[in-house]
Amino acid sequence: MLAGLRARRRPGPDAYGTSPQRRDGRFRNPAPRPAEGLGKMLGIIWNMMTNKPRDSVPDAPLSVQRLTRAQLEAAPDRSLYRLGHSTLLLKLHGGFWLTDPVFAERASPFRWMGPKRFHSPPIALHELPPIRGVVLSHDHYDHLDRDTIEYLASRVDVFLAPLGVGDRLVAWGVDASKVRQLDWWQETEVDGVRFVATPAQHFSGRGMFDGDRTLWASWAIIDEDLRVFFSGDTGYFDGFKAIGERLGPFDVTFIETGAYDPQWPYVHMQPAESVQAHLDLRGRWMLPIHNGTFDLAMHRWQDPFEQVSALASSHGVALSTPRMGERLDLAAPHAGERWWRLFESPASTGSYVPAAIDADAR
Repeated sequence: MLAGLRARRRPGPDAYGTSPQRRDGRFRNPAPRPAEGLGKMLGIIWNMMTNKPRDSVPDAPLSVQRLTRAQLEAAPDRSLYRLGHSTLLLKLHGGFWLTDPVFAERASPFRWMGPKRFHSPPIALHELPPIRGVVLSHDHYDHLDRDTIEYLASRVDVFLAPLGVGDRLVAWGVDASKVRQLDWWQETEVDGVRFVATPAQHFSGRGMFDGDRTLWASWAIIDEDLRVFFSGDTGYFDGFKAIGERLGPFDVTFIETGAYDPQWPYVHMQPAESVQAHLDLRGRWMLPIHNGTFDLAMHRWQDPFEQVSALASSHGVALSTPRMGERLDLAAPHAGERWWRLFESPASTGSYVPAAIDADAR
């Protein structure tokens, strides 16, 4: 298996033809994504520009728990820190791992426009301890930040990526020998930790003409008796059950809960679907990610936290909501506090009615 993975480090697009996920030069989901057309896309853009609620962005920058390199190096194994959006810092076997590292001020191809951070990272990029590896889910700007990758290129030992995403890294200056590209259900091992690229329902591309040229994935990370799941970006699909059956139960699931909208239900989950995905995965603790950092949808910025908290409570799901920069012990998670309510203005408070979870889908 490992020999096969090494052969895929920089195979070039032609080698992806053997992937079951690839047809006619593009990667695809098991259930084809509904055609949306230019008209719908322009309608979504217009709605985002003209009908965006004021409280989709906090009134002031969010405070975070600051981290230092010394503090991280002294932390015990199996520590987890949210740094923002889908960027997580995990300490496993004495080494640090970053998921979808984005330290840029904006999730955008431009430095002067696009979604701007609600908060600074709890630790600056140049203050990080040595990073053993980076795990990437796909190539969208809020998950793959070129400036961050270029900084880390000579400072990270291993980059794990779905097919095609690794080619981008090599094009940006990452040594090809550091890159391992995986298809769904392929796995590799580093320092005794297993990393399995698992299915997701999403799409890819960074420009007008490269849509779905690279693969997207979720990840199962297995450290002996500890199993965690990182969703990346995904809509709800029956793949969660398959992952739970093959690789679960998971001690902690890091599940996308944010940037959702009825206008794009296929590629991002509603909060009820996020909780259902956790149940499908046979998760013990759920930690919602993909929220609290960028304005990428039409909902209030606090809504993902409020909705998933209500849903988790009503369905007996153990939910963890640490602050950005707060340590979580993966072996013994804690619930955290409802820190986002400290930033609510009186005019924006309201009641939350959790959406239903399909009991038949469990």
